[in-house]
Order: sequence, then C-alpha cells, then structure tokens
Amino acid sequence: MANPRDTIDKQHLEALSDFRFRLRSFLRFSEDAARAEGITVLQYQLMLHTQAFPGREWATVSEIAERLQAQLHGVVALVSRCEEAGLVKRKPSTTDRRQVEIHLLAAGRRKLERLALLHKSQVADLAEVVALASRGGA
Repeated sequence: MANPRDTIDKQHLEALSDFRFRLRSFLRFSEDAARAEGITVLQYQLMLHTQAFPGREWATVSEIAERLQAQLHGVVALVSRCEEAGLVKRKPSTTDRRQVEIHLLAAGRRKLERLALLHKSQVADLAEVVALASRGGA
C-alpha cells in the first residue's frame, strides 16, 4: 500500500504525460524513418544492436534478443529476414562454436548510418524531456 505522504503533484503528472507523448512521438518517428528506408523498425534496431558492444562490430543472436527484449526464436527469424534483405550476415564464432555472430553488410551499414543520423536530434530532444520528467517537471 502506498504511503499517504507519497503524493504526486499536478506538475509531475504533466511532465510524465509530456514524456509519454514525446516517447511515443519518437517511436512513431523511428517507425516512419525505417519504413522510408524500406525496412521495419525491428530490422533497424537489429542492425543498431550489432554495433552496441565496445571493441567489436557484431553481436550474438542472444545479445540482440536481450536488447530487443524478444524471444530467441523470434530474433532468429528476424536475422533470417535481414540476411535475405542483404543487411546482415551470420558468421560462426571463432571463440565459441555454439554462438553465431551477426555482422552488418555494406548495405546494412549504409541504411543504419542514414537512420542513425536522422535519429540524432530526436534523441537529444527526448533526453531533455526525460531530464525534465525525472525532476518532476521542475
């Protein structure tokens, strides 16, 4: 049960509402931008997550699944669709034969770079809203 002293003021609710609105607007922007590139937002995210780990240019299927918060079998199917589209390539791991590395191909890198540039200012705007909402709208 909530402590009666744990109240939320209207200003905080307004900031939280604005955050949710801007987050959804960002997601919509991302979906539209990916679609304009001829891919799905999940394909964009998969390509982005292949570049998420310092010191390497690839990710495993399980790492991508964790980043996407998705089931492994669904990510395997997504990788297959990206591979068929010429965006990524599977490579057996040289250190662990049980794992498969997902690498960007040139076409995937070009799409990813274009989309990442488009997202840059959107992310900055969203960061400002996050900061405001975390301060309770103050």
